[in-house]
Amino acid sequence: MNNTQVAAIFEPILGAERCLTDTASAEQYGTDWTKVWEPAPSVVLLPETLEEVQAIVRAANEHGVALVPSGGRTGLSAGAVAAKGEAVVAMDRMNKVLSYNPFDRAVKVQAGVITQQLQEFAEEKGLFYPVDFASAGSSQIGGNIGTNAGGIKVIRYGMTREWVSGLTVVTGKGDVLELNNGLMKNATGYDLRHLFIGSEGTLGIIVDATIQLARQPENLTALVLGVNTFDDIMKVLHAFQQKLDLTAFEFFSDKAMAHVLAHGVPEPFAERTPFYCLLEFEQTSEAVGETAMELFSHCLEEGWVLDGVMSQSLQQLDQLWQLRERISESIAPHTPYKNDISVTVSQVPEFVAAVDKVVQEAYPDFEIVWFGHIGDGNMHLNILKPESLPKEEFFERCNEVSKWVFEIVAKHKGSISAEHGVGMTKKPYLGYSRSEAEIAYLKAIKAAFDPNHIMNPGKLFDKE
Repeated sequence: MNNTQVAAIFEPILGAERCLTDTASAEQYGTDWTKVWEPAPSVVLLPETLEEVQAIVRAANEHGVALVPSGGRTGLSAGAVAAKGEAVVAMDRMNKVLSYNPFDRAVKVQAGVITQQLQEFAEEKGLFYPVDFASAGSSQIGGNIGTNAGGIKVIRYGMTREWVSGLTVVTGKGDVLELNNGLMKNATGYDLRHLFIGSEGTLGIIVDATIQLARQPENLTALVLGVNTFDDIMKVLHAFQQKLDLTAFEFFSDKAMAHVLAHGVPEPFAERTPFYCLLEFEQTSEAVGETAMELFSHCLEEGWVLDGVMSQSLQQLDQLWQLRERISESIAPHTPYKNDISVTVSQVPEFVAAVDKVVQEAYPDFEIVWFGHIGDGNMHLNILKPESLPKEEFFERCNEVSKWVFEIVAKHKGSISAEHGVGMTKKPYLGYSRSEAEIAYLKAIKAAFDPNHIMNPGKLFDKE
């Protein structure tokens, strides 16, 4: 079928004005932040109700049309890329807050609600939605759930999974399931909700979600510290964790810092250091602030920390966070090849040393930029494309070394994708984090929910 014929299948459901086949729409809705595959959807569908989503899935099954669920399209694993004529189901128009229960501290939202929109809603209620990351201004809740998004506050608050108490989904068969209904306790067999969290749209389409909110943190304070070695970062983490409940602990290399500073963010202190860490905590009393300064002084005396600065206002807090949050933005023009990997926190120094050795030997002419959520064992390895090297050759060379990196991940029983999913970019390497038996069970679950294999085919794993 050509694009016009595919669109004609769904026009009785949505009308022609919400079945888009123009080139601009294809480019806007058919891809995510990955740049490896060119978008080539047959049609972009913009549903507005649960009933329309269900009708789309049933029509897709009837006519054998593959569907790609699309949220904010901020993913980094090509999980929302439609490269083979699939119909994109974009949730942008399903962006309403449906209900709020102050007694349960729970809000029900449609899948297309922007993360920042939910955060602002929580603030209006005197509460807090703690899942936060650089793409909060454009990522959507449905996409966050589909990839079990993490971000900068996992060390204290955990992943998206911890905050989803209910889901409404349309399965790949076209069935509507209301999962868990916002309950805090429900011991009635398998919790299907958790299958959809992190499923990357391969089991069905998330339509709405019940999200738990937390109390607002008090007087958040950040410290940016310059350190000499990676081992020193771990010593600093251990020292502060013994005395303070941290809400975040991030790290980044001097090369990451250089790109951010070139992007216009003010330098935190006079002299550059090989590594930096940013830690955040609630300064609920003068005693907590004094403890933080004592820990800072102790780290200086031990030689773990070379310099540092602590925020004294909300404005300075935001300014210090810019050093970390604008890294991805600042390196984006250099076409980075990204690896999002994790191990247990205790293994981080050994793991990073092993990976860094392999990468530096393989890419002597490439710039390597490290940053990540070291407090939860999650590191982002970024390899920047030399200006003179064609994109295709660059990605080909990077793919060759990914295998070596993932072998180190497997040796440490880590994850090849800590928080960005598998999609297409990590699909060939799934076996480094999942056993053959596990993958067989994953495929059986897929077959149960999506027997015709229409939901996001080619993502996570291929149809056998």
